Amino acid sequence: MSGVLAKIVASKEAEVRALGEGTGRARHRAGPRGGVERALRRGAGEPLRVIAEHKRKSPSAGPLSTALSPADRALAYARGGAAMISVLCDAPFFDGSWEQLLAIRDALDVAGLTTPLLAKEFVIAREQIVEAEACGADAVLVIARILDATRVAALCRAARELGLEPVVEVITDEELGWALDAGAVTIGVNARDLDTLVMDADRAARVLDAIPARCIPLYLSGLKGPDDVRRVAATKAHAALVGETLMREDDPTPLLASMIAASKR
Repeated sequence: MSGVLAKIVASKEAEVRALGEGTGRARHRAGPRGGVERALRRGAGEPLRVIAEHKRKSPSAGPLSTALSPADRALAYARGGAAMISVLCDAPFFDGSWEQLLAIRDALDVAGLTTPLLAKEFVIAREQIVEAEACGADAVLVIARILDATRVAALCRAARELGLEPVVEVITDEELGWALDAGAVTIGVNARDLDTLVMDADRAARVLDAIPARCIPLYLSGLKGPDDVRRVAATKAHAALVGETLMREDDPTPLLASMIAASKR
């Protein structure tokens, strides 16, 4: 690891120490949660699922829209047809928080919506998965690039023990092997190299194509509009994550609708 990624992981090590000292929360998970596999698995002839993301900034894009509260944006996503909502929980680099995840979960519960939530964090320890579960997540991101094969397996096991679906993010064939050895079902391929922040759609397509049929392959980066959704819909991906593009919109509803429409073609 180098650059921004190394700085992010260093900040996580400090956060985990704080969580280990008792700052984690206990929260009542009211009502049933949405099924991750049911939401994301794409049957023959079915449209690509769209995962809509909430993040207020990123190292690659800088500041994004804050016109809507996290809860209101998530409600717009859920009512607009997003199959899952990804919520950035990192504070220093993405202006996220566990409190935002909890606020979104509470808002969806009050509205009677069961859209599953993905806690998108740079997870290096079980304590973070405990926090994700307490804040109402249905799934948690496990980024292979910041781990090794043994830790990927341990964190996937911890997530399942807490009732969460581990979504393993990979960039290379080697990392895909770690995910498969860990028994991961939901595997996302990031077109952006987390060390360099450079996009490589061809590399992502090759890794995506190597994911076995038993799994749920996700495409995790670089979708700018309906044309990109159509392109990914023609691959074996079951779902695609859209983040920065939606977060640049003060009202994401029209763009989300156009992307979901494109996924059906």
